[in-house]
Amino acid sequence: MTNEMKQQFTLKITRANKSQLVVILYEMLLTYLDEAQEAHEKDDKKSFRDGIRKARGCLRELMASLHYEYELAIHLLQLYLYADRELTRADIHNRVEELSHVRMIMSKLHGAYETISSDDASAPIMANTQTVYAGLTYGRGNLTENLADQGSDRGFRA
Repeated sequence: MTNEMKQQFTLKITRANKSQLVVILYEMLLTYLDEAQEAHEKDDKKSFRDGIRKARGCLRELMASLHYEYELAIHLLQLYLYADRELTRADIHNRVEELSHVRMIMSKLHGAYETISSDDASAPIMANTQTVYAGLTYGRGNLTENLADQGSDRGFRA
């Protein structure tokens, strides 16, 4: 993941509510799957394994965010565990077929959660975050981000 993508995800996370955070996790997982696929095409085993490891990390976060008091959580857990086994299999056998299985499942779940999050009007989880203003500068095609309120008390507030 490029530094620019990391910054974009970080900015999304600071502005996200609970359901949007799940959507962001799916987006990150799909990004890592794409990176693993590209690394495999370049025969870069280290980057392939790294992409899979990071995708599995996103899966672990998704599993940790489940609310087991709802029956749906058990079904989602089963899908996540299947995806984790597929990623493990892809890593062990150095194959990409399993990645496409995981991508198909996670893309559908991503779309479902995206629909759900569009109806969620709750406030962002993080309060007191930096305000970011972005716009084109006078330079040709140059995008500049300006940060405001860079105090030391940013982030979560009780």
